Amino acid sequence: MRKNSIEVCLSPALYEYHRNVDSIVVVIDTLRASSAICSAFANGAVRLLPVSTVEEAREMKKKGFIVAAERDGYVLDFADFGNSPFNFTAERVKGKTVAYSTTNGTRTIELASGAYMIVIGSFLNITALSDWLNEQERDIVLLCAGWKNKVNIEDSFYAGALCNRLMENNKFFTDCDSAKIVMDMWSLGKENPLEYIDKAAQRRRLRDKGLDDCLAFCHKPDSTDVIPVCSEGEIVNLNKVKP
Repeated sequence: MRKNSIEVCLSPALYEYHRNVDSIVVVIDTLRASSAICSAFANGAVRLLPVSTVEEAREMKKKGFIVAAERDGYVLDFADFGNSPFNFTAERVKGKTVAYSTTNGTRTIELASGAYMIVIGSFLNITALSDWLNEQERDIVLLCAGWKNKVNIEDSFYAGALCNRLMENNKFFTDCDSAKIVMDMWSLGKENPLEYIDKAAQRRRLRDKGLDDCLAFCHKPDSTDVIPVCSEGEIVNLNKVKP
């Protein structure tokens, strides 16, 4: 039986070297886009419309969409709310379509277009996602959103957690040093993820802006079984897509 490969791309700037049109790409933006997207669907959102620029987000607001948009952690002045997963409550998003734009996450989603499939990974859905990936007979690229094309700790750490789970299955192999690096990170920090993540630059950025209230939530595994998937310019809940 052919084993499928796992590669880890530590930054969007490196994605060209990992691009594989036949692969499933898992986009990872732990703090906070991946967690917010999973929360949106867990609370009943119908779809998210990812837009990569402020101008596009502004146009979506003019068209009457609910807009969740931030840059560098700050809510844009025309947006309804920002990027905290706590913003995506059932009262705000259930049954709704939300236009969505963030500093790193939505740009990374756009970058991965052309892959066989793009899904969103976070600690919130890690078991559901890993179980689903184990059922797919596809190579996998774990794409870390990073911070403005720089490698970051939190996305690499999650990539290590997911990669470790997948490698426990005999269906996968990796010859990617990045995958081995992040699995080492996970082995070092898995007993106390919040303590490990405390050294991350994004942890400091969020704390300095008073936006770190969601830190524990973003590292809590399995609060939902939703698997957000990107399809034709939209993000929808794979569990709700008809075969």
